Amino acid sequence: MLKSSSFRDDYMSKHYNNVAISVFPSLFLLMGSIQNSRFNTTATPKPLVIVTPINVSHIQATIFCSQKHGMNVRIRSGGHDYEGLSYVSVLPFVIIDLINLRAINVDGENSTAWVQAGATLGELYYSIAEKSGTLAFPAGACPTVGAGGHLSGGGYGGLMRKYGLAADNIIDAQLIDAKGRILDRASMGEDLFWAIRGGGGNTFGVVVAWKLKLVPVPHTVTIFSVVRSLEENATKLIHRWQYVANKLPEDLFITAYITKTNSSREGISTIQAEFPSLFLGGADRLLPLMQENFPELGLVKDDCTEMSWVEFVLYNSGYSTNSSLDVLLNRTPQYITNFKGKSDYVKKPMPEIAFEGIWKRFLKVGIETPRLILVPYGGKMDQISESSIPFAHRAGNLYKIQYLLLWNEQGKEASMRHVAWIRRLYSYTAPYVSKNPREAYIGYRDLDVGMNNIQGNTILVSGLACKDPKSVQASDFSFSGLHMLGNTSNAVGSRVPAVNVAQIPGLNTLGISFARIDYAPSGSNPLHTHPRASEILTVLEGSLEVGFVTSNPENRLITEVLQKGGVFVFPINLVHFQRNVGTSNAVA
Repeated sequence: MLKSSSFRDDYMSKHYNNVAISVFPSLFLLMGSIQNSRFNTTATPKPLVIVTPINVSHIQATIFCSQKHGMNVRIRSGGHDYEGLSYVSVLPFVIIDLINLRAINVDGENSTAWVQAGATLGELYYSIAEKSGTLAFPAGACPTVGAGGHLSGGGYGGLMRKYGLAADNIIDAQLIDAKGRILDRASMGEDLFWAIRGGGGNTFGVVVAWKLKLVPVPHTVTIFSVVRSLEENATKLIHRWQYVANKLPEDLFITAYITKTNSSREGISTIQAEFPSLFLGGADRLLPLMQENFPELGLVKDDCTEMSWVEFVLYNSGYSTNSSLDVLLNRTPQYITNFKGKSDYVKKPMPEIAFEGIWKRFLKVGIETPRLILVPYGGKMDQISESSIPFAHRAGNLYKIQYLLLWNEQGKEASMRHVAWIRRLYSYTAPYVSKNPREAYIGYRDLDVGMNNIQGNTILVSGLACKDPKSVQASDFSFSGLHMLGNTSNAVGSRVPAVNVAQIPGLNTLGISFARIDYAPSGSNPLHTHPRASEILTVLEGSLEVGFVTSNPENRLITEVLQKGGVFVFPINLVHFQRNVGTSNAVA
């Protein structure tokens, strides 16, 4: 295993100038800023070296040395990664901690800002507020979240229904690629620029800085937060919220925040639903809107507080509105504990009975702090194309669910017990959320979704070993058996020899397979379905009748007779068939 001193010596020999650079073999920098205590244990894998660059040449040198010594690189901005992937790896690794690259330059006249990736959201909001009381950036609430990771994953926030995600408002970037090249939008090309805006951090290169489009906000905004318990009809309010929140004017953002709390009866817990909300305008405009669209919430003027946008920035970051803006510069985490998070997207309102099942699980004895955060869609989120950036969760979603479970109890057994609980909750909600595929937000990392399986020194993906890139050959991407005639002497008169990842290893994770189908006269490929895939069929010889049955409630039969060269698409999850209607053998 590489010793940190050899990396450090090699790094210094590759360094391009005489500026001093910190290369930390100690772990004080890391351990003091980990947000999730699950990954702050003696058993957690540690980096061999932590590099804290103060200019881009330090990053370039780290990339070159890591490649030479065969080390993974982890890039850390604020350390909020839900699964610790910005500072944990099962393979030998080095951390590039961007804490010293946090300069921010706000151009109020042109409503733009250049933000280095090591800056926090709090530092960004501070810099904007210093320049203008009516400019903002649509990003998250937590002030200690690093801008780099937040922007890379998409970036939810209270302005999303008005202006979209944080990543929707990136207009340029500076990136260092695996070859050490410094690229901007023009030189990296639109494909790579597309990928870094919501495709996930630590993926396509080291993004050093982002150019952001700032957005206008009114000087006066209104906040309110209505709280109800189960005894105060919380379940019916949440159920109704599903039908309302995504249809409200885009100036109004109402979330639903659900927790377990003590009831009025001693020793008995209950469920509390809170509806923290932001309206871009005054209370005199807000109250009629609420009365028209969501009267069940019972909002009255005393529930509302008008404040300036700058005061809201402080309030939304967890500070009192009369605090100095300087509190936004505090990088110390406000709350550190063990936690596990998951996410879902909801396309049809969940029935009340589904929520009642969630409450039953929340109230289980021994579960400390479960949370459910429902974030409404609609507005700008429905207008932006699902292909505009890698973040594809757009029109068709009513809201996003974030599941969170926090606990203070230490130890592996406690961690396993709590993680198992949230996994069971996630399984319970499966019938009520998106399907084929079940969607998740990459910004809330969840290694239960698509986790690498390590056996010895071999990484398994989808149960198959990943080859060392140095040993990859053309045969990993080719197959030569589809010319062979299939034996159709069977009950259905067809043969389907499949070509999948077992025959072409390069197909692994691509979600693609191939097949040759031979049909005897009157032979068929009987009714069947592919729950997670569409099928494209091309007739090579003969005549085929093909068709599929549409979904409920219509259940229409869509069918056609294809001749040689004809192509037909069978949509995902629909029952379909093929039948040879010619007098000779057919091939597709």
